[in-house]
Amino acid sequence: MQRLHLHINVDDLDKSITYYSALLGHKPSVEKPDYAKWLLDEPRVNLAISRRTDRQTGVNHVGIQVENDSELKQLHSRLTESGYLTQDQQAAQCCYAISNKHWSVDPSGVSWELFKTMQQADSYGDDPVPADTPPPGTGHQSHGCCSSAH
Repeated sequence: MQRLHLHINVDDLDKSITYYSALLGHKPSVEKPDYAKWLLDEPRVNLAISRRTDRQTGVNHVGIQVENDSELKQLHSRLTESGYLTQDQQAAQCCYAISNKHWSVDPSGVSWELFKTMQQADSYGDDPVPADTPPPGTGHQSHGCCSSAH
């Protein structure tokens, strides 16, 4: 089972939680002082919002969340077999979760996160970009924890 993921940087977390709770008809599944997340089956979405002073407001990235390793491998293979570069992270701590992920950037510069969450974490996290990240200009962008590297 796959779920669409959207992460939006917001100016005012409390006002945004109120707005998205009204829009989606549900309170957040996870709520932290700088972050909130709705994990819904209708619509099938993982919507995250965060208030980070070092990030511009707006869409941070989009993605696809999967439930198992085979789904993650299949998504990753579709991109790499088509010639697209990915940045791979294992057990990355980001957005109050520990996840295996593959980052990709579409031709217009939109960051995509393909990921499987293994467990929740106590802090937002800020895992560094892996050392083997391709340099800028190679059709690949660097990502730290849900960075807005567009």
